[in-house]
Amino acid sequence: MSLVTTESLKAELEIFDIPYQDDSVLDKMVEQCICNRLQTSEILHEWVAYSATKQGVKLTMDTLEQFEHEVLNKKSKSRKTSRKEEASSRMRDISRMDDLIKAEEEEEDLLDSYSTPAKGSQKRPLTTPEHPRSKRTAAPMASPSILLSPASFSPNATPSQKYSQRGGKGEVVVTFGAVQGTRWVGRKDPGAGVQVEILEGPEDSLNSSYKYMFQRLRDVRNVLTEKIEELGEGLRTHFSIEEFSPVSLPAQDSITVLGQICCDSNGKLNAQSVLLEAGPEQGGQQVPVDLSELKEYSLFPGQVVVMEGMNTTGRKLVASKFYEAVPLPFYSSEMKMETDEEPLNVLVACGPYTPSDSLTFDPLLDLINVIVRDRPDVCLLLGPFVDSKHEQIEKAQVTETFENIFTRCIESIVDGTRSVGCQLVFVPSQRDIHHHFIYPQPPFSLPHINKEQAQRVTLVPDPCTLLIDGVTIGLTSTDILIHMGPEEISCGTGSDKFSRILKHMLTQRSYYPLYPPADEVNMDYEKFQSFGQMPLTPDVLVVPSEMRYFVKDVVGCVCVNPGRLTKGQVGGTYGRLLIQRSPQSEDRKRVSPCLTAQVVKI
Repeated sequence: MSLVTTESLKAELEIFDIPYQDDSVLDKMVEQCICNRLQTSEILHEWVAYSATKQGVKLTMDTLEQFEHEVLNKKSKSRKTSRKEEASSRMRDISRMDDLIKAEEEEEDLLDSYSTPAKGSQKRPLTTPEHPRSKRTAAPMASPSILLSPASFSPNATPSQKYSQRGGKGEVVVTFGAVQGTRWVGRKDPGAGVQVEILEGPEDSLNSSYKYMFQRLRDVRNVLTEKIEELGEGLRTHFSIEEFSPVSLPAQDSITVLGQICCDSNGKLNAQSVLLEAGPEQGGQQVPVDLSELKEYSLFPGQVVVMEGMNTTGRKLVASKFYEAVPLPFYSSEMKMETDEEPLNVLVACGPYTPSDSLTFDPLLDLINVIVRDRPDVCLLLGPFVDSKHEQIEKAQVTETFENIFTRCIESIVDGTRSVGCQLVFVPSQRDIHHHFIYPQPPFSLPHINKEQAQRVTLVPDPCTLLIDGVTIGLTSTDILIHMGPEEISCGTGSDKFSRILKHMLTQRSYYPLYPPADEVNMDYEKFQSFGQMPLTPDVLVVPSEMRYFVKDVVGCVCVNPGRLTKGQVGGTYGRLLIQRSPQSEDRKRVSPCLTAQVVKI
C-alpha cells in the first residue's frame, strides 16, 4: 500500500477540479485514508460519488465528517466482513494443501526406507549451480544474504533507492517558540552533569519484565472502577459538587451523575450510541445519553465524565451540562536555577530506522551524523528498532536473530555518539519484534553493554515520565493519536482533533485513556494502573504517530509529534527541543516561552 500524502491528494483534486476549504481538509483526508486503509484515488472516487448525490456540497471539514459517517464507516464494516470470509476460505485451502504435502512426504519417506546406500535419499539433494534446489524444497530456507555488521549494518543488502534520492534533507517543517537566532548546538560539554531519571523512582517504576496473560475480568473491572472513583473525586472537589446520583434512578429534578463513556455496540461511537456506565457506588448500571442539548462536548470510549441533566424515566439521561476534567499540577522543584545557565538541548526520534524496502540502516546512520554535528545533551530514541511490520521481517528474509540485529543497532548508536558524550534514552515499542508484546512495556535489557557505555544509557519502559534537570518529559511510543482518532466524537469545540485527544490524555491523567483499547494493544490492566498513569502534567509530552508531525501547546504542556524517521521507502522527520529553564514562577503552567521546538526532515 503506497503512502498517502497531502501532495498526492492535492494533485488528484486538481485533476478532478474539486475546490477545497484549506490545508486542514487535506490533513483530514490523509487521516481518513490511514484509518480506512484507502489509496488516494479510492477516497477521491468515493467523494465524487458522494458529492454527486448531494447537490452543491463543498469539500469542507464539516462535509468530510458527514462523508466519513455516511460512507467510509459503512464500507469499513463491509470490508471487515468480507475479509473474515476470505480468511476462512483461505484457511480451508491451506489445510487441504497441507494434507497433500504431508501425504507426498510420507510417500517419499516410504521410498527412502527401501532405497540403497548407493542411490541415497532424494529428500536432501545436493544444491549446486548445475542442480539447483527446487522451489518447494528451498522455500522454507529462502533468505537474502543480510549480515548486519557493526560498521555498516547490512553491506550485502540493497540500499533503498527512494531514500537515497529523497529531497529536502535538513528542511525545518514545523517551528514552535522563538526560533529566530536560536543555535541548535548543545553545551560545550554535552551530557556532563545532566541528570536523566524516571520521575517515579526506580522502586516505583517498571524496570524489568513481568508475567502477563493472567488477568481476570474481575481484576479489569476493579481497575476501571478505581479509575472512575479517583477521577470522580477530583471532579467533585474541583467543581464543589455535593454528591453524585445513581444513573438509572428516575428523578423529576436535575441530577449530577458520574460514569464512564462507552458505546452501545461494537461499532464506532457516535452521538446516538453514547452510554454512561456508572461505578458500583452509583449503581454500576448503564444508561443511554441524549446529547442534543449540549452545545459543546468531546467524548471517547473510556472517558470518565460528570454530567448534569434529567432522567425522568430512569432509561435515558438528557444531558444539559458537561463537566470537563482538569489536569494534574506541574512539577515543582526546589532546585535553584542560574539565570545564565545554558539551555538543555534534546533530540527526539522515533523508529522505524530503516526504509520499508531495505534492511540497511541508512536513516539511522544519518541520524547519528546529526547527533555528532549538533551535539545535543540528551537523545530520546523511541522504537521500533527492529520493526515487526518491515517487509523483509514479515517474509522471514533475515539470516540473523532479531536480538542480534537489535544489539548491533544499539551498539552502533552508542559507539557512534561516544565522541559527543550525550545521554541516550531508549524507549521500546510494541512493534519491536524481539521484545515483550504487552502494554505497559518493560524496558529493553542490554546485558552485553560495558560499564563505560552504561553511564550514558538509560533504558525506560513505555510509557514513562522522565525528569531531566528539573524538566519533566512524558514519553510513549504507542500511537495513541491513530487509535483514538476514529473513536472520538465532538461538537462545537472549535479545536482540532489532535489537540482534543492530547487534552483528553492530560485531563484523564493517562497515557492510554481509551477503553476498550485498539486490537493491536495487549493491555495488562493491573500493571497499567501502576505504570500507565501520569503522576503529574509533564512540561513536554512526546507522542510519535503515523499522523502528520506537529508541536502544540495544550493546557500549558508542549506536545510534540516528531513523526517517524522513515515513512515507507522515503525519509521522515525527527524533533529537537531547546529548553531554557527559568526560576520558579507563580504561573508554573507557562512553560511555552521557555521552550523552542522544531521538526526537521532527516
